[in-house]
Amino acid sequence: MLKCAGLYTCEVDDPELALSQILAQLSAKIELMEHTVGIVMCHTEIVDSGVLGRLTESLPFDIVGTTTTAQAVNGMISEMGLTIFVMTSDTVRFRVGMTESLEAGIEGPLRAEIERVGDASATPGLAMVFPPLMLQSSGDDILETWCRILPGVPVFGTLAVDDSSDFSNCRVICRGETDKTRHAFVLCYGDINPRFFLATLPEENEMRHKGVITKAKDNVVHEIDGRRAHDYLKGVGLAVDGGSLDTIWFIPFQIKQRKRSDYDGVPVLRGMASITEEGAVIFRGKVDENASFSLMDMTAEDVVSATEAKLRAMKDMPDVNGILLFSCVIRHMLLMYKNPMQEIERATEAIREALGDPPFMMSYSGGEICPTSVKDGVHVNRFHNYSIVGLVI
Repeated sequence: MLKCAGLYTCEVDDPELALSQILAQLSAKIELMEHTVGIVMCHTEIVDSGVLGRLTESLPFDIVGTTTTAQAVNGMISEMGLTIFVMTSDTVRFRVGMTESLEAGIEGPLRAEIERVGDASATPGLAMVFPPLMLQSSGDDILETWCRILPGVPVFGTLAVDDSSDFSNCRVICRGETDKTRHAFVLCYGDINPRFFLATLPEENEMRHKGVITKAKDNVVHEIDGRRAHDYLKGVGLAVDGGSLDTIWFIPFQIKQRKRSDYDGVPVLRGMASITEEGAVIFRGKVDENASFSLMDMTAEDVVSATEAKLRAMKDMPDVNGILLFSCVIRHMLLMYKNPMQEIERATEAIREALGDPPFMMSYSGGEICPTSVKDGVHVNRFHNYSIVGLVI
């Protein structure tokens, strides 16, 4: 058996008051069993004020997570607060780790920490991952490393993010430590049955612009339809000489990466980050050479309605102990000039109407990691942009 509860505080300045609020909710909402872990999401000010440190000193379980731009649990929606999604069980064991810095490479630090804290006699049923957001490595690099080290294990999580203009202050959290280049995670062993879902954009949002990525390496696309990538973007009105237009932030490429041996027919969204002086486009995730694509239209209402529809489709799903949701920060940015909390508000309402009031947490993400399907008994793990991903346990 696994039980969950959502805890929260909106207290930014007073660590003792925040602690008393969290402890009161903990005792009222859930009785802890033999094994417990907490997934934490919070604003950077919660870290800087000492509130997070005070909580980690006093809570009777480890907490792991990231900073974010907004979050919710049952009974609270906030941009400035802190939320903890508690998972406790007698039959599911949790192993918590935090790597050394990933600046010089991913595989060495990650493999070493998994070997240090993991159970060598068993295979995890789920890896919950909280990587840093760094320019020198992408979410794909980190996810591919996980899949090499623990092949076949479903991987779910979020890259750190924050509300600075360049995402330069986002931090990973593990116990009492926070860092911009280290990677935290939770390995879950035992009687756990994770189910996953993904929402992006409806098919009718495909624009008339379709083509093929004809030259690319990792997340850098040099040619589209045989033309320099910048020239292609100019041709469709998304870039000009001397720089890019702001609209590139909100025009996703829907990519069908057929070259992958494990391609399951589910496309991924990729966002454009910048254009180089040589006219290449840097994407926020890897793009395979010879992958086909469609440009997608994306509006604030698309974000909200896609999330709401996916959650309402979960109506009467059995055995729901808790739900974790991570939505791309760009989706949050699209809502800023309308109602920045609208996606979370309508998600909360949809969960309540579809499933009653199960414990849940929702927050914004610097990159979403979630399986898209199960192929030959193995979860197909994917890194996503501009999407909302969900874990039901």
